[in-house]
Amino acid sequence: MGGIIRLMLTDLQLGDIVRLRKPHPCGNYTWRVVRLGADIGLECLKCSRRVLLPRRELARRLKAILPRENHETPI
Repeated sequence: MGGIIRLMLTDLQLGDIVRLRKPHPCGNYTWRVVRLGADIGLECLKCSRRVLLPRRELARRLKAILPRENHETPI
């Protein structure tokens, strides 16, 4: 299982929408990727809160990377 998530993280691109296992306090599960590096920057799609998560932490919390056709391309 960890290998599949690791492969998914290497495919991550700016503007991708990800679904996490637990909801944000605002009740939303979906986040937009706004920064890539040692830490991954995410922005909540409901309340616009931004967080930085280490790659290992994101790999634990990640449920799915939503398909590209379900959301618009980054500006």
